[in-house]
Amino acid sequence: MSEDEADRHGKPHHEHDTVEERHGPPDHRHGPEEGHGDADHEHGADHGDRPPHERRYDRESVKAGTWVNRAVLLLVLIALAYVVYAVSAAFFPRWWSQRVADQTDRSLAAGTLWGLFYGFVFTLIPLLVLAQMRRRFFSWTWRFILLGLAVILAVPNLLTLSVVISNSNAAHAGERTLDVYAPGFRAATTFGAIGAAVVAFVLVAAGMRLSSRRRQVKELQGQLSERERADREREHAEREGEHGDER
Repeated sequence: MSEDEADRHGKPHHEHDTVEERHGPPDHRHGPEEGHGDADHEHGADHGDRPPHERRYDRESVKAGTWVNRAVLLLVLIALAYVVYAVSAAFFPRWWSQRVADQTDRSLAAGTLWGLFYGFVFTLIPLLVLAQMRRRFFSWTWRFILLGLAVILAVPNLLTLSVVISNSNAAHAGERTLDVYAPGFRAATTFGAIGAAVVAFVLVAAGMRLSSRRRQVKELQGQLSERERADREREHAEREGEHGDER
């Protein structure tokens, strides 16, 4: 074979040798190539960090579940309120009528006096407490506290009202007890409550009018102070002008 043919046939072999010399032979004893191994490792790490059955939450489903929980809580509260009302309607009218009967002991005068006392005092004070809710410096939290305090203070009259207007067996029994053992108590309580409402209205109206007058007095005092200061400044300016003319 001639040198030219050897060169032609040997050239690819020499190029292959040259490539192997530059890069080296692939070593398969230590696993796959470096680039592919890293890619496989990263891909496996990604799959390893996230579990195969990962739960994904939908925002709409979470909102729907929240509204369901609120609805269930509201139903539970309504049922609890109904149970409390049923127990109260069966117990408190009879209990309250017996307490009043123990105080009056079938006396018309005692029933009338106790009725006026309960009706007036436990209507006037709650109304005055409620009137404080109109003040601006009270936050809504304190206003709700005042509302609860007013309801607590009106409990005696609310109990008497439950005896009068309720249709339960306990209310009818309490009404008979008041008629027999506390004559005049219910009518006196009504008159006392009406009188307390009138007095509370007069006091609140007078207080509001007095507050308005105080604000007007403060405004007038402020205007008078501004006018006096303006007069003093004008007099001072006039005196300075006269001294300037004399010079």
